[in-house]
Amino acid sequence: MCGGCESSDRSHCGRVYKETIISAIRKTLTATAVVGAVLAGSAACGTVEQLSAGQKLDKAFDKLGEEKTLSFELDLDTDAATLKALDAKSEPEPGDEIPDEAAKLISDAKITLTVESKKPLAESGEKDLVGMAMKISSPAGDLAEYRMIGDFIYLRADPDAFRKLSGSPVPPADELPPEAGALKDVLQGKWVKFSVKEMEKAGLGGGEDEESPSPTPSLDAKTQKKLMNTLRDIVAREVKLKAAEGDGDTEHITATAPFRTLMTKMIGGIRPLAKDLPPGMDLPTEKDLKDAPNAKVTADFTLKNGELTEVNVDLAKLAETAKVKKLGLVLRMSDGIRPTAPADAKVLDMKQIMQGLLSTPGMSEEEFGDEEFGDEEF
Repeated sequence: MCGGCESSDRSHCGRVYKETIISAIRKTLTATAVVGAVLAGSAACGTVEQLSAGQKLDKAFDKLGEEKTLSFELDLDTDAATLKALDAKSEPEPGDEIPDEAAKLISDAKITLTVESKKPLAESGEKDLVGMAMKISSPAGDLAEYRMIGDFIYLRADPDAFRKLSGSPVPPADELPPEAGALKDVLQGKWVKFSVKEMEKAGLGGGEDEESPSPTPSLDAKTQKKLMNTLRDIVAREVKLKAAEGDGDTEHITATAPFRTLMTKMIGGIRPLAKDLPPGMDLPTEKDLKDAPNAKVTADFTLKNGELTEVNVDLAKLAETAKVKKLGLVLRMSDGIRPTAPADAKVLDMKQIMQGLLSTPGMSEEEFGDEEFGDEEF
């Protein structure tokens, strides 16, 4: 952590957050585009049906990148009983088993991410990002929500939901000292906000030093081309594409392949290029791949009027001996609603909160300084 950060220029903290977010968005779009291009290119070596299906996916992915506002919804398509069975298969230590309430909460939860940019998302950089919102919700209501508008970050969470997930009680707001300020609102599930510039002034933002995260480098054009050709050849041999008509203006394209065989060959094709990959991209070991199930996994792409609206991946067969009813991942895409700043959010004074914590009996400034908060991601 840096205690003497300059704030005359644009907040380094805010810049890192935005770079991280826009990087994640671009990686998502790039990954889907790679999938589309690989499938489209590999389909050219197959049947007429393969070629048609691949071209449709390629065009659908291109349309996503043309959007300036977009929403992604990730849904774990399973139930509490399945999560409990998978947890039991992992042989957790006594007392570490997933609580029933947590399993129910996770099985019902959905994560929604909305982004807005000045430019098409496929061309956007961190300076183009206007706003972002992320929400974790369940049928019972919103569990947590995060928004970034300009240089302010807005937060709210359901304390009871976190109690169920952690299995530990949340302290009542009325037990906090006066110095806690708007932190009481956090424990009451209300909106709070803070300025990333003010957070940096308080020494919590992470100045421009050797410990500050930096944007992850991207693959250069030459490496991308080599990687694309490698994956295309492998997918052409291992993945089967099939197109099917849906209802009205909706159609489905499925991609099916044996999981371990596909992953082993793809990682094997990528491994010679490992030295050209960005730092931190550790590839699975041969043992990891050997232990992976080889059941056939199918991804179902839903297109409406040529636009990709949903991807559904059936993972049930990967559960092997665990008794599962259903296990899948669903990613839905839609036109995003512009993120807005909550009008009733109270200011969370980070400096005041830190001073209040340091003045708490039993904790000295030296002891607090030993806590390693700086290594945790926001």
